[in-house]
Amino acid sequence: MPHRPPRLSLRRRAAAALAAACVLGLAAPGARAQPAWPAAGPITLVNPYAAGGPADALARALARQLETRLRQTVIVDNKAGGAATIGTGFVARARPDGYTLLIGTSAGHVVTPLMQKIAYDGVADFSFVGVVANQPNVLVAHPSLGVKTVADLRALAQRAPGTLNYASAGAGGATHLGGVAFQQRAGIPMTHVPYPGAAPALKDVVGGQVQLGMLNLGGVLPFVRDGKLAALAYASKRRSELLPEVPTMAEAGVPGAESSTWYTLAAPRGTPAPIVEKLHAALDATLADPAFAQFLLSQGAERMPLDPAATTAFVQEDKRRMEKLLASMGSLAK
Repeated sequence: MPHRPPRLSLRRRAAAALAAACVLGLAAPGARAQPAWPAAGPITLVNPYAAGGPADALARALARQLETRLRQTVIVDNKAGGAATIGTGFVARARPDGYTLLIGTSAGHVVTPLMQKIAYDGVADFSFVGVVANQPNVLVAHPSLGVKTVADLRALAQRAPGTLNYASAGAGGATHLGGVAFQQRAGIPMTHVPYPGAAPALKDVVGGQVQLGMLNLGGVLPFVRDGKLAALAYASKRRSELLPEVPTMAEAGVPGAESSTWYTLAAPRGTPAPIVEKLHAALDATLADPAFAQFLLSQGAERMPLDPAATTAFVQEDKRRMEKLLASMGSLAK
């Protein structure tokens, strides 16, 4: 009689069928592999500031670029408040799957966590993708003050000590701390006048209610060009293409007084490395795009193309610098 293969038990036949189905990708829905990122759905880009401000404009321009490069919808979600800690904390607690990202700033990652007790670590709880933009500050003066250089300002401070004041976009922010750094390095005492944002601060400096302002270049640029404000020094290591005649802080005799508002692209800690790498490639291509470069220039912002490791080191260095500055002010949270 011909030889017949042994008959399989029902259990073994079921197991063999399941294995074959898995090989063919026909297993039950619960056993299927998830689609490769970011095919599963839209990406949310959290902006920790209100709609309509410079961070919002940057977030929306970045979102459109990421949509093109990642071929997925990117939704900007404004979660303002708490000196940027509400939106930043939301992303720190989000699932690390690449579908919730953050436009991060020094306020949410560094300054506020140093000054207040908050529920997240501004550096350790994030996977940094890269630096989206860097907006240096500019020290500007109302023409009625009669100064056109830092040397003029120093001479005025010596003639009339205790009479100078400057506006910032808010206590604890980059413009306020930039003013503190300038005072310490230049030896020029000034009274700080904080405002709830850059727009009202700029309005009062242009109107002459406050003598000086430490503000982002994008806001002050049209007033400097119209002669309504005098730009004394640019708080970056190199001169701006938009105001090439304005010296840097170092050139004006105040080295070490550089200050800026920087913006990073960040994901929650634990986001898989391949996703971070894919996001960085998309951001790198965005920064190289001429249209995006022109947009940044129009906002008074600089490109700072750093890889994830270098971006993390940049944020850590900013934290160390802010720790020293805040400690010198007696403002470091214990």
